[in-house]
Amino acid sequence: MTAVASDASLLASILGDIAALVGCESPSSDLDAVARSADVVAQVGMQRLAVRPERIVIDGRSHLRWRWGDDLPRVLVLGHHDTVWPIGTLETHPCRVRDGVLRGPGCVDMKAGLVIAFHAIAGLPDRTGISLLITGDEELGSPSSRALIEREATGCDAVLVLESAADGGALKTERKGVSIYQVAVTGRAAHAGLAPETGVNAAIELAHQVLAVAALADPARGTTVTPTVLSAGSARNTVPARAELAVDVRVRESAEQTRVDDAIRALRPAVPGAAIDVTGGANRAPLESVASCALYDRAVALADELGLPRLARASVGGASDGNLTAGIGVPTLDGLGATGGGAHADDEHVDVTDLVGRTALVGALIADILRRPVFAGPSRSSAGGR
Repeated sequence: MTAVASDASLLASILGDIAALVGCESPSSDLDAVARSADVVAQVGMQRLAVRPERIVIDGRSHLRWRWGDDLPRVLVLGHHDTVWPIGTLETHPCRVRDGVLRGPGCVDMKAGLVIAFHAIAGLPDRTGISLLITGDEELGSPSSRALIEREATGCDAVLVLESAADGGALKTERKGVSIYQVAVTGRAAHAGLAPETGVNAAIELAHQVLAVAALADPARGTTVTPTVLSAGSARNTVPARAELAVDVRVRESAEQTRVDDAIRALRPAVPGAAIDVTGGANRAPLESVASCALYDRAVALADELGLPRLARASVGGASDGNLTAGIGVPTLDGLGATGGGAHADDEHVDVTDLVGRTALVGALIADILRRPVFAGPSRSSAGGR
């Protein structure tokens, strides 16, 4: 065990901070709960960083930002404090530590990551050039914070995302991009018993479209196209005049996102008289390995210097705000938060034994980037500034 990993005092402080954050429930859809959570996150952050954050409220959603230095930041440390868990979850899933495992709603996704960020930055003698942005709507797809995240990342040398690690502590060097569509079918109602032939059955048309959409998947390229929520009709004895289909698309490559988008927009009716309307589109571009490879190599070298286990890399299907920063051309490394598992599930948990080492790694990586820039991303002027 390394000296870093054996620092019992630091570990106790980290665990206490995680418990404080997990103890304030913050479901994304509850604006008051997210505001209360922002209060707690700000308080814990102030205790560790000795600086009050800027509170940014957009469409009623509470985000927090710390900045150090008079110039625009060079390293963006990114996280979120909202969760998927409803108020009252703590009654059945209390925050507790047992046998080296911490449990509680939102612990691994991603309140432990926020605490790692606080302690990592607190340990740096010079914080000039760092921005720490913690948003309150990531689990909803970042509707209010997306522009804020992209503005804050523009011009940075690197973005470090404190989402949880992949299995075994692997860093997330690739994330799939996400597209979301709604396919609406309009037919014509008719009595199902008296004159069904005079109607145009939107449900039958939707069945054709479900098969057409599903056929766009390409498993060999990691592209999934999944029909999800379907609805049709208004009464048992009426030919459906309306039907709708939700579609979830995940892709590893930007070219695949474009291919699927073109194909979905080109859908045409198979049932005479039916009409199709497609809405939606790309929500997040893929985080491709080219955006993360240089940062990953640095993290591996630093982990070796710190005496930590060698870091693996992983490609995952879920998206994060790292997709947004990679999508504007800024080097981005994800999965730097806690190791554990069970995100969004009843067995959500954090591996306590890795917390101190992970904190040391994040701090070392920030300091290394500030010393040696990775890559000058798109300029703020070319991106419309702030």
